[in-house]
Amino acid sequence: RILTLPMLKSRTFLSLRGMSRLDPGSVSLREGALARGGAAALQGRSFTTGKDADANSWMDEILEQNKKWANNRRVKHPEFFKNLATSQKPDVLWIGCSDARVPANTIMGKESGTVFVQRNIANQVLAIDTNVQSVIQFAVEFLEVPHIVVCGHYDCGGVRAALRNMNHGAPLENWLRNIRDVHRTHREEISLIPEGEARVRRLVELNVLEQCLNVYKTEAVQKRRWATKNETGHAVPHIHGVVYDVANGELKKLEVNLKQEVVNLQECYNLYDFNKRETSLTP
Repeated sequence: RILTLPMLKSRTFLSLRGMSRLDPGSVSLREGALARGGAAALQGRSFTTGKDADANSWMDEILEQNKKWANNRRVKHPEFFKNLATSQKPDVLWIGCSDARVPANTIMGKESGTVFVQRNIANQVLAIDTNVQSVIQFAVEFLEVPHIVVCGHYDCGGVRAALRNMNHGAPLENWLRNIRDVHRTHREEISLIPEGEARVRRLVELNVLEQCLNVYKTEAVQKRRWATKNETGHAVPHIHGVVYDVANGELKKLEVNLKQEVVNLQECYNLYDFNKRETSLTP
């Protein structure tokens, strides 16, 4: 924590005698400022607590590891950063969970610059989330990614929390409500599974399915799929649902016919007539 002059005054640092009122081990006085002139000498200076020193040490270690990583990259691939500096050309938009155990590039075995990533709690694709909607639009309209992957994972804390009848507090609870909606949508199936890990795992899978459908519902994705079908006869981007098992490091393709699921949505959600060739992008 940084202690500025107003804060020090509030802690009775108005004179040298005030020093005795503060734990002597809690503050490191930079350059002996206080000893040389009391509060007047503190103007414009900051003081680092022991916890700040620990934080700085942690950050120094991160920077050192970054240098080692960058140097190793340059040795193995001299043109690596030069190529990255010019542009990115990812072939996939990855929508995954924020969980630290699910790093997109690593588990797909893909290099930097090849994956455009959006992560949030429980890999949600919500119509009112301008973050994920902006990422989808940029990926589809400007980067023209041919694939979108929605990846959930077993042992997902967000899904597990949504299965509990308890208040997790806002704004987290507001976010989890959307997973509760997935539970409600598939309540009949979920209720047949005994409470426990099997129920959590199944809701993880059903949540991925619903988020894949939410991707399809977006204006940006439908517009791009409609345009590419008119141009080439094949609609892209393709949407894929997968689940990552943190216990063995493997991805599993969702066992569902997404094409048929999309057909079931069309009456309510289609913005374009995919059976009709047009020259305009106006629905």
